[in-house]
Amino acid sequence: MKKWNVVIVLGAAQFVMVLDGTVMNVSISTVVDDLDTSVAAMQAAITFYTLTMAAFMLFGAKLGDVWGRRRAFVIGSCVYAAGSLITALSPSVGFLFLGWSVIEGLGAVLVIPAIAALVADNYQGRDRVTAFAVVGAVSGAAVAAGPLIGGAVTTYSSWRFVFVAEVVIMLGVVICARMITDSTPRRSIRIDVGSVLLSSAGLVLIVFGMLQSKTWGWVIPLDRPEIGGIPIAPLGVSLTTWCIALGAVLIAAFISWQRRLIRDGRAPLMQPDLFAISTLRSGLSVLGAQYAVTAGLFFMVPVYLQMTLGLDALETGIKIFPLSVSLILFSVVGTALSRRWSPRRIVRVGQSVLVLSALLLLASVTDDLRSALFALGMFLAGSALGLLASQLGNVNMSSVSEKDTSEAGGLQGVFQNLGSSLGTALIGSILIGALSTSFASGVATSDLPSEVQATVSAATDRGVTVVPAADVAGLAADAGLGDEDAAELAEIYRESQLSSLRVAFVGLIVISLLSILFSRGIPSEAMVRRRAEAAADAPETT
Repeated sequence: MKKWNVVIVLGAAQFVMVLDGTVMNVSISTVVDDLDTSVAAMQAAITFYTLTMAAFMLFGAKLGDVWGRRRAFVIGSCVYAAGSLITALSPSVGFLFLGWSVIEGLGAVLVIPAIAALVADNYQGRDRVTAFAVVGAVSGAAVAAGPLIGGAVTTYSSWRFVFVAEVVIMLGVVICARMITDSTPRRSIRIDVGSVLLSSAGLVLIVFGMLQSKTWGWVIPLDRPEIGGIPIAPLGVSLTTWCIALGAVLIAAFISWQRRLIRDGRAPLMQPDLFAISTLRSGLSVLGAQYAVTAGLFFMVPVYLQMTLGLDALETGIKIFPLSVSLILFSVVGTALSRRWSPRRIVRVGQSVLVLSALLLLASVTDDLRSALFALGMFLAGSALGLLASQLGNVNMSSVSEKDTSEAGGLQGVFQNLGSSLGTALIGSILIGALSTSFASGVATSDLPSEVQATVSAATDRGVTVVPAADVAGLAADAGLGDEDAAELAEIYRESQLSSLRVAFVGLIVISLLSILFSRGIPSEAMVRRRAEAAADAPETT
């Protein structure tokens, strides 16, 4: 068991990195009251945390090459612990923003690429497959456990203790880091500032555009941002489109600049030729799609359980729990299957099960929750994610040479970030768009008086926000509607929420189906068979 101490340490760090992205979502209202701030300010803090990681992930990976992977891992863990401590003690949203969104984000960009590179450094063969499966399972478990942990701690104590626990865990990680082997020599290179600026600006614009799509709209402007009272929508097109387009141009310029640096004999921030490796390209694409589906799922499920059914954060976490159990279980199953099955076969089985789970979850979306069907759907979703987690990390990191593992780890972090942002943006846009359409249609065909219909139409002409269905009657009464009209409006809104959730689940099914196309480059031979053939071809020694 001693050989697994390293992956336990790295897994603990990975758990904290992923947990931080989900644990606060269920605690927003409590934090708003505690720090006397607004929901908008909290959402900005969450967004900026994502942007910080998007901006500097490749830079953090390159620092791992320069400083050494273990040293970067330790420094990043210390920075992250400092950010968590500031967040736990924050007296205002400004301190929370500094500790969580900035300092923790900067620590994460050092830790996340180093984890992948150090797993590759410390394990070989089947042990490497198992180690990456463990890290993948830990990531998925953290995503699923985040709402449960956040809900329980917030309900029975204080949200601040989540960050206190993170400080303790990361300090333990730092103390135990000495047992981690860093066999890859440091590289004495100069990091090109222009490359950092181009990659950071490009990734920030793309991720920010995706995250803002629910507010700004994808192409047709919805809620236009204003500067000096002037709405901003160049040529009548949403800023989302412009942000993503400009970001793509900057990324293209970044890749071109990397090739020029190589021609001039200078060190690039990232080797663009890595994308010529079909296995890595396919593995990263499937990884991004997996995180898009996961983010979309964890956007929709809380909306359904909390907003439509009225469950609290702890009850929501309990309903999600089957996913955590099956994810860990099937990460182990996937590792065992890799003795007989190829990575491509395991990945495609996982992707197919993911489609099936989305279909079951779609069938469970009713006004009274089909609990058994929902639990089975969540269990199968976790099973699918566990099978994917058991393969993708090893597929990606084994497709590059030892000297490129930091860059591959950084690219994994980038694709995880892009996938999560895209999944949230796409599913969020589908959900809100369908909700607006369904609610408007429901009001127009209802028995509500024409003047009430006109009032509701005027109040929702810029879209419908997601609010607890149980609160709609009270909001309608506050707006001057009679009790009968308010009750009918609440029922229309509840049915519209269910309808939009079904549409969003169909969108999730489509994304899951499309992700199967990305798996063509995943290795089609079982690793055991490939090693056996390699041993048979090796020259005999006497």
